[in-house]
Amino acid sequence: MKQVNISILLGLALPFVAVAQEKQYPERAPMTPEMSEYWQPQPPVVTPGKTSEQPVPAPSDAIILFDGKDLSQWENNQGQAAGWTVANGAFTVKKGTGDIRTKQKFNDFQLHIEWRIPEGIEGKSQGRGNSGVFLQGIYEIQVLDCYENETYVNGQTGSVYKQTPPLVNAMRKPGEWNSYDIIYTAPTFKKEGSYRTPPRVTVLQNGVLLQNNTTILGTTEYIGFPQVREHGAGPISLQDHGDPVSFRNIWIREL
Repeated sequence: MKQVNISILLGLALPFVAVAQEKQYPERAPMTPEMSEYWQPQPPVVTPGKTSEQPVPAPSDAIILFDGKDLSQWENNQGQAAGWTVANGAFTVKKGTGDIRTKQKFNDFQLHIEWRIPEGIEGKSQGRGNSGVFLQGIYEIQVLDCYENETYVNGQTGSVYKQTPPLVNAMRKPGEWNSYDIIYTAPTFKKEGSYRTPPRVTVLQNGVLLQNNTTILGTTEYIGFPQVREHGAGPISLQDHGDPVSFRNIWIREL
């Protein structure tokens, strides 16, 4: 008799188990870009010291990524020749040709890159001199004209995009060269793909500290939250955001 009762109970329980296994949860609610932006407090403005208009010489152990002559060290995202314009020792975003990236891939490094917003540029907020430097092709350090041009602070010049604002605004006026010196430590991963140690970055603009050993939380998404995505060595990528931002004197030291 007890066996019969147990069988009946098991029979009654099975439909509930099936229902539990088939239960569907709602998808995450759609987000807009504005949901991950904030405007205050605006970082204080710091006027950087004067520097020479000549490029900063690379150290003896640096890998030269752009020497002022050609884009032979770079390619587009399809692995084809980079289509940006090279002239007068610099190269400039050619709108519509897409992002470019180094052919060589890197892990930990020290990167030097100089960039310039064209004089007379128009627009405001994110619509003025927008580009970006992507570390390992994934994590963006924002390039933007923030000279007398306010925007959401976690999208300002030198921010870890949509994550960490810069400590200060050290922008030079359009037409003048800016420099980034970036020290980057690549992440390590656990077997299941989460960070064992997250990526970290220090950024100086024009010799002024913007990011001080900052933890990068994950991918730098335009819409939504950072995602942790397992990866290995990756390139340095530069963004075609449609603005004619110029770059020169790019070198890197592997650490």
